[in-house]
Amino acid sequence: EVQLVESGGGLVQAGGSLRLSCAASGFTFFDDYTIGWFRQAPGKEREGVSCISSSDGFTYYADSVKGRFTISSDNAKNTVYLQMNSLKPADTAVYYCAADRAWTCVSDFFGSWGQGTQVTVSS
Repeated sequence: EVQLVESGGGLVQAGGSLRLSCAASGFTFFDDYTIGWFRQAPGKEREGVSCISSSDGFTYYADSVKGRFTISSDNAKNTVYLQMNSLKPADTAVYYCAADRAWTCVSDFFGSWGQGTQVTVSS
C-alpha cells in the first residue's frame, strides 16, 4: 500500500522560505513513479505546483512558482522535497503530496495522496 506523509508546513512572512518533505512508503523511487506537489486554497480548485519523475528526475513547475520553488528527490530516503523561496501570500494553501505510475502533473490522474500540510504566508 502506497503511503505518503507530508511535513514542513507552517507560518512564514512574505519573502520567506519553507521546505516541504514527502516521505513515501509502499514503493521505491527506483521504480518509475511521478511524485507531485499540489495545493488547494480555500474556495479554489486544487492545482498542480510541481512534479518529478523518480526514474529520470524530469520536472514540471506551474508558471506561478517557476524560479521560486524547487522540487527534488532523495531516492535513498524515498523522499521528495519542495523548497519554496520568495513566498507570497498567494502561496497560502494546503499542500498535498501525491504519487502515481504515469508521468503527469494533473491531479485527477494521481491515485495516492498524503494528508496535506498547511502553508500560510503572511503579508
